[in-house]
Amino acid sequence: MCHELLPYKTIEEVNDSQEQTSDALRRIFKNGSLSLTGTMDVRSSLMRLSVGATLGIGELLGISRLLKTAAAAKNYDRKSDDDYTDSLTGIFEQIEPLTNLNNDITRCIVSEDTISDDASPSLKSIRREMKILNGRIREQLQSIINSQNNRDALQDSIITMRNNRYCVPVKSEYRSRIPGMIHDQSSTGSTLFIEPNSVVKLNNDLSALAAKEQTEIEKILSLLSNACAIDKDTIEYNFKLLTQLDFIFAKGNLAKEMDASRPDYNEEHIIYLKSARHPLIDKHRVVPVDINIGDDFTMLVITGPNTGGKTVTLKTAGLLSLCLFQRQDFTFLFDGFTAFCQIGNHILKPPVGDIDTAFCVINYKAGKT
Repeated sequence: MCHELLPYKTIEEVNDSQEQTSDALRRIFKNGSLSLTGTMDVRSSLMRLSVGATLGIGELLGISRLLKTAAAAKNYDRKSDDDYTDSLTGIFEQIEPLTNLNNDITRCIVSEDTISDDASPSLKSIRREMKILNGRIREQLQSIINSQNNRDALQDSIITMRNNRYCVPVKSEYRSRIPGMIHDQSSTGSTLFIEPNSVVKLNNDLSALAAKEQTEIEKILSLLSNACAIDKDTIEYNFKLLTQLDFIFAKGNLAKEMDASRPDYNEEHIIYLKSARHPLIDKHRVVPVDINIGDDFTMLVITGPNTGGKTVTLKTAGLLSLCLFQRQDFTFLFDGFTAFCQIGNHILKPPVGDIDTAFCVINYKAGKT
C-alpha cells in the first residue's frame, strides 16, 4: 500500500487523510497504539481457495492469525466511548473477525506441523490405537534388549527408528543372533539396524494406522479449507481494512514521535510556518524557523553568511510544502504549486536548496516557485 502511494490530487483527499491521521493520534494518546503485527498477507491462499485447492497447515494458520488480528482491532475500537465516533469508526465497524471459523482452525491446528487430536473423533481414535501399538512394540523390543542372551550382540541398548520402522542396533558379526529385516547400517558397516521378526507385524499395523492418520488429516484440512472458501471475500476484505488501519496508525505514531500537528489549508497561496523544523534533521539539533509568505508580501529573499541556515530554511519550506509536514502550532496553507531549485544553469525538480548555493524566488500570485 505504501509503495503505491501517490500525492493526492484534491484538497478533499488531503483533508480526509489528515483527519484519519489526527483521529489515529487521538486514539493512540487515549488507548495506546494499535498492534497489527499479525496482519498476514493471505491473498495467495485465497486465490488457491478460489480454484478449489486444499490449504496447508501454515496457510490456515496464516488466516487464523489474520482473524485474530481482526478481533484484536475490534476490541481496540471498543475501548472508545460507546457514543464516540470519528473518521476511523466506519473502518473498524466493517471488520468481521469470523470468530467461529477462527475457533475451528485453532481447535484443529496446534502448530505449523501438528494437528490436534481433537480435530475429529476419527483422528483421536486412530492416534489412541497408534499409542497403544507403539507401547506394545517398545515392550517387545525392550525384552530383546534386556535379554541376557542378546547383550553381547547389541551395539547399544537402545530402540531406534529407520525408515519409520522400529529397530535395534546389532553388531554385524551377530546378525544371525537376532533374526529380522535389515533396514540400515552404520557408515563403517559394523552396526546393522535390524527390525526383529517379532515386531514386523506390529510395525506393519503401525504403518497402516499412520496412513489412515494422514488420510484423516487431509480430510480435516479439506474441511477447513472449504469453510475458509465460503468466507473468502470477507477474509480478503478484512486484510484490506487491517492494512489500511496499519498505514493510518503508522502515520499517527510518526506524528506522535515527531510531535507533529495538523496543518490548515487555504487557496490564497499563503504559507505560515511557526517553529518549523526540517523533517530529516535530528529534532534535538535543528533550529526551528518561522516562515511567513503570501499574505503581506509575495517574494522572499534569504541572505546571510555561510552555514547560517539559508539552505536549511529553503529546504524546510520546500519539503513541508511538498509533503505537508507540520511541526508544533502553525498554519500551513497550500494550494498546489510547482517547486524548482536553480543551481547554476540547471533547473532541478523537486529538490529544494543546495549545500553551497541556492537561488529561490517565491511568487505565489503566479502560482509557482
